[in-house]
Amino acid sequence: MDPKVVLSLENITKRYPGVLALNKVSINFLEGEVHALLGENGAGKSTLIKAVAGAIDIDSGLITINGHAFRKISPHISRELGVEVIYQEFNLVPALSVAENIFLCEKNEQSALFSAKDIEKKAAAVLAKFDVNLSPRSMVQDLSIAEQQIVEIAKAVSKKVKILIMDEPTAPLTVSEIELMFKIIKQLKEQGVTIIYISHRLEEVFRISDRVTVLRDGCFVTTVNTADTNRQELINLMVGRELKETYPARIKPQGEIALEVTNLSGNGNRDISFAARKGEILGIAGLVGAGRTELAQLLFGAVPAERGEIVIFGSPAKISSPLDAIKHRIGFLTEDRKGQGLFLDMSVKWNIVFPILKRISKHSIVDTQKEEEIASHYKERINIKTPSLNQQVINLSGGNQQKVVLAKSLAAESDILIFDEPTRGIDVGAKQEIYHLMTELAGDGKTILMISSDMEELLGMSDRILVMCEGKLAGEVHKENFNQRVILDLASGSN
Repeated sequence: MDPKVVLSLENITKRYPGVLALNKVSINFLEGEVHALLGENGAGKSTLIKAVAGAIDIDSGLITINGHAFRKISPHISRELGVEVIYQEFNLVPALSVAENIFLCEKNEQSALFSAKDIEKKAAAVLAKFDVNLSPRSMVQDLSIAEQQIVEIAKAVSKKVKILIMDEPTAPLTVSEIELMFKIIKQLKEQGVTIIYISHRLEEVFRISDRVTVLRDGCFVTTVNTADTNRQELINLMVGRELKETYPARIKPQGEIALEVTNLSGNGNRDISFAARKGEILGIAGLVGAGRTELAQLLFGAVPAERGEIVIFGSPAKISSPLDAIKHRIGFLTEDRKGQGLFLDMSVKWNIVFPILKRISKHSIVDTQKEEEIASHYKERINIKTPSLNQQVINLSGGNQQKVVLAKSLAAESDILIFDEPTRGIDVGAKQEIYHLMTELAGDGKTILMISSDMEELLGMSDRILVMCEGKLAGEVHKENFNQRVILDLASGSN
């Protein structure tokens, strides 16, 4: 018997001002399959899932869910038909408990509201399906990212989900947490739930998906059985050209010591000591919670150090605030580019020049000509794809948002650049551009500290790797001795 089609999209088209986001896209999704949805940033994936969820109206086409066809669909009707979406930004209330979040806004058929005891009992039953040690009484604000992800899935399951859309679900998770996520996905699949899985991590796609659909520039490219394709073919389909996933070679020698840290402590870290040279890409590895981002915050002055010394080009540097760090030409490209790295509702131009507004102003009035010149220079230098410098940053793809964060640090003339998860949540083509930019910057004598959870990225881009574990430096590995097992052993405290 042929598998049942539970979701059919026919000729879906959606236009935004100046952009054709979806162009006559047609895809069928089958009952009980894991269907991966791939494409570069800007390919149309987010627009497509918002259309299915009823979050946006399509301009033309037909959405059919379990036999019910719609030209327009509301979020309420979509959810009534069993569609649930777990976005990258969770839709949880931090000040409420796990149980309260799972059953938020639901009513008891016998009375106006559930009692606290009722919802805790019901939540415990839902959570038991996943075999996780998570109390219904726990406050969401006290949970890890992985636990919050489980609460989102529990919310969907409590509503008798039939089609679950997951947008980059493993991006913030550790290896063990990802394994738990895959276990839950397998359980849902066995129960007949259709899972639409969006991810830039191709190794995950090959591990858990049954079929793959590729979108490019708002258009449907193809749907293939996962078993009938390979990594390189999918990459070529996504970018529309031959693209080798190799890391750029660097041949320029490293220079003098640019940054020296001695016994730096604070923000959960203890006695961190290391040095980094001009032209070096120094990788920083470690498990989630090891203290990598906390170290970056200390170096950038986002959190003042309790003790220790930072020396920049031979001179001691007192860094108590980000302003101090910028004055010492340290730039920080935070992993949370949307929450901490950018003013999303402001223009590309304004974001680039923001750190140097004082420099290009006279009597508190910005020199608009200089502002335009500087922003245009960095737009061209690092190839920021935007229809205009006046475009709001929120409308750019993830890769181009990351480039704006980089442009901001370059405009501030940073000599030391801290990249925290530089390619998280961006597509394979944008990754290649970021890698080439980092290589060029190192070649220009910039010092780069690269924090990454992507082992392949660390091994491919770093000259050396510092490994952190529980707030301390666990070891250092030079390029000629790079070994994934050794790094993981150090990161887990095995050595």
